[in-house]
Amino acid sequence: MKKILFISTRDPYSGRYSGDVIGSNKIINVLKKKNILDVVCLGEKTFSQKNIFKFKKPFLFTRIFYVIKSFVFLQPLQFGLFFSKDMERFITSRANAYDVIFFYHIRSSQYLPKNFKGKKIIEMGDLYSSNYLQTFNNLNLFNPLKYVYLLESALVKKVEINIFTKFDKVILFSKNEIKKINKIFIKKIIHINISIDKIKKKYIFSSKNKKILFIGNLKYLPNKLAIKNFIKNTLPKLEKKIPGVNLEVIGDISKINKVLLSSHKRVKFLGVKKNIDKFIKGSFCGLANLTISTGMQGKILSYMSYGLPVICSKKVASNFNKNVLSYSDDNELINKIVSLKNNKKVSTLISKKSLRFINNFTWKKIAKKYLSIIKN
Repeated sequence: MKKILFISTRDPYSGRYSGDVIGSNKIINVLKKKNILDVVCLGEKTFSQKNIFKFKKPFLFTRIFYVIKSFVFLQPLQFGLFFSKDMERFITSRANAYDVIFFYHIRSSQYLPKNFKGKKIIEMGDLYSSNYLQTFNNLNLFNPLKYVYLLESALVKKVEINIFTKFDKVILFSKNEIKKINKIFIKKIIHINISIDKIKKKYIFSSKNKKILFIGNLKYLPNKLAIKNFIKNTLPKLEKKIPGVNLEVIGDISKINKVLLSSHKRVKFLGVKKNIDKFIKGSFCGLANLTISTGMQGKILSYMSYGLPVICSKKVASNFNKNVLSYSDDNELINKIVSLKNNKKVSTLISKKSLRFINNFTWKKIAKKYLSIIKN
C-alpha cells in the first residue's frame, strides 16, 4: 500500500461531462482501492475534507497576470491559466509525506516540488506540442491565434522534454506518439489505452438510416474546424448523393458558435449528452474528419463501442489500423460515406471489426495497468 498524492488542474468531482474529468475520476477511484490517496485540484471554490483538497481558481485579472508571467519566464501560457499560489504552497508543504505523486496532464507538472524524492508519475496522454503546431499550420495567416499556437507549441515542447527528463514514468495513449520520443527516454514511457466503460452493440444497418454522428467538444478548436469544413465543403455535395442526409453533433458548444454554424438546415447541435444510445438509432456512421490530431481520438472509441462504423481522416485513422474507413480528400470522404450508407456488406464488416477492436479498451482491463505502475 502506497501513499499517493493525485494532482489535477480540473476538478475530478465537478460532474462535468468531459474527457479529462471522467478520466481523472476513474483513475482516482481505482488507485484508492489499494492505496491511501489524497486529491489536490482547482475548483470553483476552496474546499477540503478527508483526502480531498480543492483550491479556488484565481480571479480573471490574477490569471491574466500569471499568463503574462508564464510568457516572461518562457513557460506555456496555459500554465498561467491553471496556476494557484495557494495550491502550490499546499503541495510543497506536504509533498514529502507521500511515496508517489501522480500528475494528471501536462499543466499539473508545474506543481512538481523541487526536492521531492518519491516516485513521480504523469499522465501526459498526447504530445500537445505536435497538436499546437498542427493548429498553427491550419489557421489563416491573419488569425492572431495562429501565432499564439506557434508560441505555445514551442513552450510546451520544452516542458515535454523536461518531463521526460525529471519524471519516473510518463503515460501516453498512442503507440504512434511513443515512436516520436527520443530513445533515451523510452524506458520511462508507459503505454495505456484510453478507455470506454461498456460495449453496447446498438448499431443495426438499415437503408432508412440517414444520420451522420459527430461527437466532440466544439469549444476545442480542432473539432470546431472539422465541423465547419464539413458543413461548408462536404455536406452540400453529399446531399446530392444522399437526399435527406443529416448531421447531428453531440458536445459542448458556445452560443455564438451555435448561431454561426447552424445556418444549414440539415445540421443539429444537440449539446452535451451523457447517454448517446438513442442517437445511435438512425445513424449510419460516426465521423472524425479532423485535420489536427494527435494520439487516440476518444470519439472513435465511443462510436466503436456501439458498433457504429467510423470514417476518419488518414491522420486520425493511423491509430486504428483497418478497423475504420479512412480517406485522403473530400471526394474520397463523400464516396466512402455513401458506401457506408448504401452497402450493407461494407457497413457490417466495419461494424464487426470495430467491436472486436474495442475489446482492448474496456476500463476493466485498463484499470489494472494503473495499479501496476504504482506497485512496481
